[in-house]
Amino acid sequence: MRLLCVSDIQGHADALAAVLATAERRGYNHLLVAGDICFPGPKPLETWQRLQQVKAICTQGASDRALAALDLEHVRARSEHERERLERVRQIRAELGELIVLRIARLPTIHRMPLPNGQEMILVHGSPSDPLEPFTHDMSDQEMLALIGDDPADIIVCGGSHVPFDRTVADVRIINVGSVGEAPSGWTSAPEQVEDPSPGVRHADAAFIELREGQLIVEPFTVPLGKASPVAAAPKAMMPAD
Repeated sequence: MRLLCVSDIQGHADALAAVLATAERRGYNHLLVAGDICFPGPKPLETWQRLQQVKAICTQGASDRALAALDLEHVRARSEHERERLERVRQIRAELGELIVLRIARLPTIHRMPLPNGQEMILVHGSPSDPLEPFTHDMSDQEMLALIGDDPADIIVCGGSHVPFDRTVADVRIINVGSVGEAPSGWTSAPEQVEDPSPGVRHADAAFIELREGQLIVEPFTVPLGKASPVAAAPKAMMPAD
């Protein structure tokens, strides 16, 4: 079983298409999306339609909740930036339509997957104790334990912080798959194993997660964007479970 795991697409349909084109060369069984799907664009409807086409398993992120639940009639912008964001919410709601917005509102915050080796994996935007509060690569073990809480999962696949990492804390493996739409950097847990994209070139982060002979293997990869014909970097790291 090979899973393609992404997060924080944020309406960047072209970046999503580049990631999927790369992944299809290897093949995968399921696409998992750890939230922040459509907002703030630029192609929210195309993003949603592509995910439905490939039958992606999605959880709700912070921007998804705001897009679906924010009461625009009672929110007052305190700055020009906030005014622009609220206007973008209106635009995206209109583009998506009421039915899709309702489906986004009903997305689960946590998706649980039993694995063939007897372990349990969860997909969440942030963390088990607060689906909207993400793990970050620079947290201490104690800070991560607080966000794990008493959840029984063995593996947590998440996003939210836009910076990918792979850490094991108290026998719980936390795999942050970074961001498709707003990736600020490369794979931080093993930077020497990843070739950075050319300076000034946007890129998208994603990861394959696979069980091989009962062992969990994570293969992060980076897809350079903004070129005439996006060519993805091959996976540079293979990190078995501890």
